[in-house]
Amino acid sequence: MAAAVPYLLEKKVAISAVTRACYLTSSLFASLQKSETITKSDTSPVTIADFSAQAAVNSILGRVFPHDSIIGEEDSKDLQGDQGKALRERVTELANEALQRPIIPGLEETPEWGIGEAVKRSSDELLDAIDRGTAQGGSQGRTWCLDPIDGTKGFLRGNQYAVCLALVVDGTVQLGVIGCPNLSYSDVSSADITPGQGSIYVAVRGQGAEKHPFPPPATPATPVKLSIPANPNPPFRLLESFEKAHSNISFGTLVSRSLGVTDDNPPLRMDSQAKYCAVAAQNTGGYVYLRMPVPGKNYIEKIWDHAAGSVIIEEAGGEISDSYGNPLNFGLGRTLGENKGIVASAKGEAHAKVIRAIAEAREVEERMKVGDGDLRL
Repeated sequence: MAAAVPYLLEKKVAISAVTRACYLTSSLFASLQKSETITKSDTSPVTIADFSAQAAVNSILGRVFPHDSIIGEEDSKDLQGDQGKALRERVTELANEALQRPIIPGLEETPEWGIGEAVKRSSDELLDAIDRGTAQGGSQGRTWCLDPIDGTKGFLRGNQYAVCLALVVDGTVQLGVIGCPNLSYSDVSSADITPGQGSIYVAVRGQGAEKHPFPPPATPATPVKLSIPANPNPPFRLLESFEKAHSNISFGTLVSRSLGVTDDNPPLRMDSQAKYCAVAAQNTGGYVYLRMPVPGKNYIEKIWDHAAGSVIIEEAGGEISDSYGNPLNFGLGRTLGENKGIVASAKGEAHAKVIRAIAEAREVEERMKVGDGDLRL
């Protein structure tokens, strides 16, 4: 008898859940109303699509893996009581639409996962599903990490965003699925959106990384295997956050100079973990996702912002670390703890060059602090 493929069921369920969430978010992408957006206490936005996608994904995970914990970005607080009635009813409608979508050809779905036309969840059931995402994580057990819409500001702006789901087992990311409805399936060299021609990226530790078209074609297509070229001296290009508040853009300029990046190869700026997917699908070996802490902000990275992307990078043959070259620690709970900054790139010498360039950029900043304004590296 052939040995069972590790995490095969988890992979199938995760692809199904993310695909259904992508259908949901895509349907709202061009039509979201201002009244369907809330500003949280940290000034970040959350939309009806965030709540609905988390409700749908968590409903599926809770049905198939009832003993697994879930870390999700949202909770149902703003949907409770009379004040949240309108949003709650809309979430119920949208989440049920995602769950009730007919079985999708090629995804090996089954109604036993709590999906299909016969399914109907109550508001209470869906709010409970959202609040399953309050787990604390840690170094033991199985925990799913969900960001229902990573890059909500990009979603609201009409740019890139992603639905991100990962499975962490005993502190190690074993599975990652990222749905990018607006990221071109065939060309990741631009942040331009391509609605109707998106992609879903998938990786299982030890089994490689792949991308699938979104929406799924009527005739199932063979996934494209991803392999980042191992180029020790590539034409580097940085991928950075679109939002200046999310990364130290001026520091990125210093890193670019140290790497010899020319002005005709400017950073590719896009929202969300779509940047990880672009690095994984590149054909030069020179794409570098760089996320550096913004000065004056004591921000601690959240695991749902990086878990899925990290395993996709590694299984595509790349390397990911913090800005000092240390591995990311997904076994601390809901955050990455002392990991400062994120670097994802081709493996080996290319990654080492980026880490050295970051160290040189830090030296420049220190010279500037003591009054030496020379920006030469």
